[in-house]
Amino acid sequence: MSSNAADKSKKYFSTFPKRTYPKGQIIILAEEEPEAIYYIVDGKVRSYDLSYRGDEVVMNIFKPQSFFPMSWAINRTPNKYFYKTEEETTVHVIPAKVVVEFVQKNPEVMFDLLSRLYYGLDGLLGRMVHLMSGTARSRVLYELIIECRRFGVQTTNGYELDVSEVDLAARSGLSRETVSREIGKLKQQNFLALKGGKVHITQFKKLEALLGTEV
Repeated sequence: MSSNAADKSKKYFSTFPKRTYPKGQIIILAEEEPEAIYYIVDGKVRSYDLSYRGDEVVMNIFKPQSFFPMSWAINRTPNKYFYKTEEETTVHVIPAKVVVEFVQKNPEVMFDLLSRLYYGLDGLLGRMVHLMSGTARSRVLYELIIECRRFGVQTTNGYELDVSEVDLAARSGLSRETVSREIGKLKQQNFLALKGGKVHITQFKKLEALLGTEV
């Protein structure tokens, strides 16, 4: 979010009730009428659906300064997804009508919302391409690259990711066993390392270059 839009949103939404949820807490159930719009102060929230096997299929990850579910707020489309915290998360709870009016009256906030929407859409379309035609390796690579760009902590020679094999499986549509096997191959090739429960991407540019190739 741009600094001006972020400051304006943070100041305005800070006047509304604040809640803190523990990791793994479902905030909104699928097919449930949302209580309100949630503005994230700290933490992360994933939206997901369930496959016929009962596996989570991740649609999006929301980080601080995001608000959700905006499709329901703007278009009143029925909510189809679960929203669950990925870590301890603090939010402000705001009536949908208030959020919509705020966005309409603040063009910079609206522009930023559209910018992030299209950025997320590009990521979703990219994920669809790899789900439909990519190999297991390319699907894991794509999720690692997206994770680096959105949530990675930059290090001297790459990124540090706080992401598990279960998370990568949910986002790539693969089984945990398949993800573990592909992670093992990348580790053997020195593209990443596993330390302290985190994934350390040691050669990000080369990892990007791998995407779409066969080895």
